[in-house]
Amino acid sequence: MAEPIWRPSEERVRRSFMDGFRRRASERAGRELSGYFDLHEWSVACPEEFWMMLAREAVTFDTNPVRAVGDEPMPHTRWFEGGTLNYAKALLYPSALDDASRTALLALAEDGSERSVSYAELRQVVARTQAALKEAGVGAGDRVAAYAANVPETVVVLLACAGLGAVFTSCSPDFGLDASRARFGQVRPKALFASPAYRYGGKRFDVSGVVRDLAASLGLERPVVLPYPGEETVPDGMVGWEEWLGAGGEPQLDPLPFDHPLYVLYSSGTTGLPKAIVHRAGGALLSHWKEHRLHSDIRQGDRVLYFTTCGWMMWNWLVSVLAQGATAVLYEGSPGWPDLDVLWRQAERHRLTFFGTSARYLHTLQSRGIDPASHDLSHLRTVASTGSPLSPSGFEYVYRNVKEDVHLASISGGTDIVSCFMLGVPTLPVYPGQIQATGLGVDLAAFDEEGQPVVGEPGELVCRQPLPSMPLRFWNDEGGERFRSAYFERYEGVWHHGDLIEVTPEGGVVVYGRSDATLNPGGVRIGTAEIYRPLEAVPEVVEAAAVGKRVDGDESIWLFVVLGSGVELDDALVEKIRREIRARSSPRHVPRRVIPVSQLPRTRSGKSMEIAVARVVNGQSVPNREVIANPEALDEIERTVAEL
Repeated sequence: MAEPIWRPSEERVRRSFMDGFRRRASERAGRELSGYFDLHEWSVACPEEFWMMLAREAVTFDTNPVRAVGDEPMPHTRWFEGGTLNYAKALLYPSALDDASRTALLALAEDGSERSVSYAELRQVVARTQAALKEAGVGAGDRVAAYAANVPETVVVLLACAGLGAVFTSCSPDFGLDASRARFGQVRPKALFASPAYRYGGKRFDVSGVVRDLAASLGLERPVVLPYPGEETVPDGMVGWEEWLGAGGEPQLDPLPFDHPLYVLYSSGTTGLPKAIVHRAGGALLSHWKEHRLHSDIRQGDRVLYFTTCGWMMWNWLVSVLAQGATAVLYEGSPGWPDLDVLWRQAERHRLTFFGTSARYLHTLQSRGIDPASHDLSHLRTVASTGSPLSPSGFEYVYRNVKEDVHLASISGGTDIVSCFMLGVPTLPVYPGQIQATGLGVDLAAFDEEGQPVVGEPGELVCRQPLPSMPLRFWNDEGGERFRSAYFERYEGVWHHGDLIEVTPEGGVVVYGRSDATLNPGGVRIGTAEIYRPLEAVPEVVEAAAVGKRVDGDESIWLFVVLGSGVELDDALVEKIRREIRARSSPRHVPRRVIPVSQLPRTRSGKSMEIAVARVVNGQSVPNREVIANPEALDEIERTVAEL
């Protein structure tokens, strides 16, 4: 058994929402559920009782449902039949809120500007937005698109749509014309909101031309400009926010079925047209409530930052913290400008209680020797990490250089479920390199090649029972063939997610990366994380991407490395890399080639694009290159491979 790096105090456990829920669930189960794993076992053994209990605590139904889980198997399962609710109502009028003058949104930007919006003010501007949307002919079922920066008005548009039953969809303004059109063109929105300029890394980017071309391609006139710090001019052919808004009043919050569409999210689109994933309002609300309140212990008055853009599902996750009466902290700009300390200064200044980021960001801080503990982080209770696996040394870095007594919650799920399969548990110890546990109600397993669950060895991430956050459907997939092909083709009646994971003896989960990026030298499956982890002992390597080069029916491993400033890849360093991988993993993990590059390609949410690199290495084209945040990195790899 591994040794934990952190344990919650008895007082912290006792005060947690999770432990209170465990005690109430014990009464409902008619037996003592002695800890989290007992509680989890009950939640998957008795799904009807668990989901109904959770919903009664989380949701105020306008019409009560007759049951929680329908009889239909995945992927056709329907939820809380007969029940009606409204997502926007739950966020604008949270039961946990005692004062509407409390701050709902705190907007921060890299230029130093700050703006706060109270719950009362948020309700007013949502009502005015709804009046204007209705004037434009937008109603239930219509789609509304936002090519949007992370500003309060983007949240307002989402909530206004949710109140009316319209379907919201968004991407960030760093998406090019082709990438944004490939998304919004599928759903044919009736209105477009846009940020025609934005700032990142101290630079201003004018994308007004993209906005005009995008609107024209969608057949829309005069997109509505979302306010942005320092931007006062409304570009030609667009309408300003204040000019567009309607009269005030109370928000319209129509009772809607639990399974009513709330928003459309998109897959990355690195291998084809992005999947347009339709999520149900009740599923997002209930799942986010569970993850915020029980798994993250977020409560009224907390200040919750998750660094994200409006093109990543973590933005949708962040918005839902309003249902806890908490403050959603929106940061617009670069987390590394003017330096890598900027978000920690904000954490100190605004007394953040929850700091959400990516594993890549934490690894970058670690490699640069940044010491966030030099700031006053006394209010900080939770640090969350997602996007890619956080290494064991990354865990150690947080407890050494951020805060000794903090709940480090590594989380993993995805756009597909707009929530988590596995995540933090505030009542459990934290083990380096492990996500603490599977989420409540999630019947997760690692399947071997024969479709049998395994513990202590890598396997395919599967979910054996339906979840309310699973997609309602894909857009333009009326027969459901693409949906079934995406998740249910490999194992009949079981959700296959496409991640390679290991369930540990401690009950935690280790993520090894996408299984479609899994290496297979000599017929042995290797997760890329098994190669990256030994590189923690090689400080000269800042980051790496391991891919398989196919030759004569077999694979050899090619390792692309980004080196630290002033470091050269000589024979001694190559041997050091190979030696550490051989010693800490196995001889099969040792790369055939080690290739230096200046940077690695990333998605716009910061995820490594191993599949795109593998396609280049194997002489294949990479479609939809506009989804790459730094396409010049892929260009460099193409040139490098061509010269080998």
